[in-house]
Amino acid sequence: MRSLERHRDVGAYALGVLDEADAFRFEDHLMECPRCAAQVTEFGPATRQLMLYRSSTPRLAHPLAEPGPRMLDRLLSQVAARDRASRHRLLLALAASVVFAVSAPAIALVAEDGGGRAVSITATDERSGVWAQVTTEDRAWGSHVELKVKDGAGPRACHLVVVGRDGSEETVTTWGVPRHDARPHTMLGGSALHPEEIVRYEVRAGDGEHLVTLEPR
Repeated sequence: MRSLERHRDVGAYALGVLDEADAFRFEDHLMECPRCAAQVTEFGPATRQLMLYRSSTPRLAHPLAEPGPRMLDRLLSQVAARDRASRHRLLLALAASVVFAVSAPAIALVAEDGGGRAVSITATDERSGVWAQVTTEDRAWGSHVELKVKDGAGPRACHLVVVGRDGSEETVTTWGVPRHDARPHTMLGGSALHPEEIVRYEVRAGDGEHLVTLEPR
């Protein structure tokens, strides 16, 4: 994969549409590219909107209801043409328009979905030095999750995994840690598991290293 192609794969990686081999190669690139690491984080709002749509849409939905490759290409081309501030606003608008154009009933379901009481847990790993706070809110479709994390050991790709009481695992969100940047970063995501079904949250590096574990009380 050429360098230019790796840069263009940032959106596909953030949205989870790369196959395993390409995702592995992109994570290697992400460790050496602060620009791509920052863009992965900026895709968080769009990823959350698409995840909410996926969670609220029945599995038997018509195939045409799923965002196609052309839609992703348009998203990436417009992102590349804007500066960072404009890119953030564009992603929010595009993600909302994707959901609206695909399924109006899905929007109604998300809008009317009542949320439960938000619960926050915080932990710091003495070995890695990573601090994280997870705030979870129960929803009809599962859990809405907000992650705040401080990690000064970048650059590296990371992801948040929820572990269910039955041993199942689900990746909630992914992001890139810029080089030597210990400022707090906030990511949003969702899980099909309800809060009472989650036994712990794990922040992991792209190579599988456990950076910090958060366990609900």
